[in-house]
Amino acid sequence: MKKIDEVKLFYEISNALNEHLDLRKSLYTVLDILAQSLGMVRGTVTILNPLRNEISIEVAHGLSRSAMEKGKYKVGEGITGSVIEKGQALAISKISEEPLFLDRTASRKNQDTPEHSFFCVPVKKGNQVIGALSADRLYDETFSLKDGTTILAVVATMIATQVINLEKIGLEKERLKEENSRLKNELENKYRFSNIIGNSNKMRDVYQMISHVSKSNATVLIRGESGTGKELVASSIHYNSHRAKQPFVKVNCAALPVNLIESELFGHEKGSFTGAINQKLGKFELAHKGTLFLDEIGSINLDVQSKLLRVLQEREFERVGGHKTIKVDVRIVTATNKNLEKAVEEEQFRGDLYYRLNVFPIYMPPLKERKTDILLLADYFLEKYSREHTKDIKRISTPGIDMLMAYHWPGNVRELENCVERAVLLCDEGVIHSYHLPPTLQTGSESGTLPAATLEEAVANLETEMIIDALKNTRGNISTASDMLGTTVRKFSYKAKRYGVDYRNYR
Repeated sequence: MKKIDEVKLFYEISNALNEHLDLRKSLYTVLDILAQSLGMVRGTVTILNPLRNEISIEVAHGLSRSAMEKGKYKVGEGITGSVIEKGQALAISKISEEPLFLDRTASRKNQDTPEHSFFCVPVKKGNQVIGALSADRLYDETFSLKDGTTILAVVATMIATQVINLEKIGLEKERLKEENSRLKNELENKYRFSNIIGNSNKMRDVYQMISHVSKSNATVLIRGESGTGKELVASSIHYNSHRAKQPFVKVNCAALPVNLIESELFGHEKGSFTGAINQKLGKFELAHKGTLFLDEIGSINLDVQSKLLRVLQEREFERVGGHKTIKVDVRIVTATNKNLEKAVEEEQFRGDLYYRLNVFPIYMPPLKERKTDILLLADYFLEKYSREHTKDIKRISTPGIDMLMAYHWPGNVRELENCVERAVLLCDEGVIHSYHLPPTLQTGSESGTLPAATLEEAVANLETEMIIDALKNTRGNISTASDMLGTTVRKFSYKAKRYGVDYRNYR
C-alpha cells in the first residue's frame, strides 16, 4: 500500500478548517480530503446533544441524507456511543466480526459488500467529549490500525480546536454587538438636547430650534464662536432625528490639508494620484442614510465648494479620479465661527453655496451672553471630573464662584470646562477655592496685585523718569532733550518745573 503523506494531509485539513467560518462546510471538505488520502469509503462527524443524551450525524461522506437521519445513538450505545462515553478511540479490523457494530445507517447490509475496517475517535473540548470522528475503509491487512487511529485522532484535535476558535469568535461577535448597541444607546442619551446644559433664555431658543429641525431633512448651519458647543448641537440634531440609527460622520474641514479635503469628502479611485494605492470611500459614502457634520465649513476652498454645491443640489458626485456617478442620501449639518456673509462679499465663499447651507441657521450664544448658565455648567463639569479623577469634591467656594461669574470667558464653554478640570486636579480638599482656579481668572482684588498708585500718579512717575533720562543723555541741554522727546522747549520746561527736576543738576 502507498504510504500516506501525513504532513501534506494535515496541511490540507488545516487549510480546509480555516477556509470558512461555517464549520459544516469545512467539515465536508475535511471528509473529502480523508477519502482521497486515507482511502476512506464512508466517514462521519457525530455530535453529542447533552440535554437529550443523544448522538446524531452532523456531517457525512458516502452516506445519503436518509442514512444520516437513521444514524442516531444513545451514549454508550454501539461503537460510536462507547467512544463518546469513554472518551477513548476504537479501531476494528473487520466490521463483520464485531458484535458491537450496529450499522444504524444500514449502509453495509449488502452481503456482497467487501470487508471494511472501522475507526472512531472522540472529539474533545478540553476534558469534555463533544462528538466523534469515524471512518471506514476497505480491509487491508497491511494497513496499521494504530496508524489510522493516530491520524484520525490528530484530525479530531484540529476539529476541536476550530470548534473552540469559532465559539470564541461567536462570543466576541456577540460581545461586540452588545457593546455597539450599548454605545449607540449611550450616544443617543448623551446627545438628547435635554442634556445640553443651560436654562438661559438664549439657550431655550436653541432647544426650540433643535426640536423644530431634528425631525426634518433640512440642511442646518450652526453659527457661533469657538467653544460654544456647535458640535454638541449637531450631534443632538442627528440623535433626535429619524436617522439616529444610521451613521453620524464628523469632518473638521479646517484640520484637513487643502489638497486632501476633496479626497476625504468624496473618496478616490486607486491610482488617481500619487499615493492612492487603494480605492477609498469618502465621508459622503460613509454617511449614506445618515448625517454628515461639516465643522468649520468656511475653511474649504472654492474648488471643493463647487463640488459640495452639486452634492447638495443633486445628491450625487464622483470620486477623485473616477467616472462613476454615486448617489447618496445624506443630511448635511454644517458649523462655522466665521462671518460667511463677509466671505461671500470678498468672493472667498460661493454665494449660491451659502444660501444652500443657510436653510435653517442656529446661533449658539457665547458664554458671556448666558451668564446664568455658568454655575450650571461649572457644577456639571465638577461632578464629571471629580468622578473621572476619583476625587470627593462637593462644591465651589463663594470667592471661586465670584471669580467664575466675573470672568468674560473668551474661550466659552470649552475654556470653562478646562478651568474646572484643572481645579479638580489641583484640589485635595472637598471644596474648590479661588486659588485652585487659573491665574487668568484672578482679578487684581483677588490676587492682591492692584496698582498702588492712581492713574495720574503713574503718568507723573513715567514723565519724570523720561525727563530725567533725556537730561542725562544731553548733559542738561533742554533744547536737545525736548527734541529727543518730541516736544517743545516750553512744554519740557513746564513739566520739569512741575516735577521738581532741575536741568542744572545734569550738566
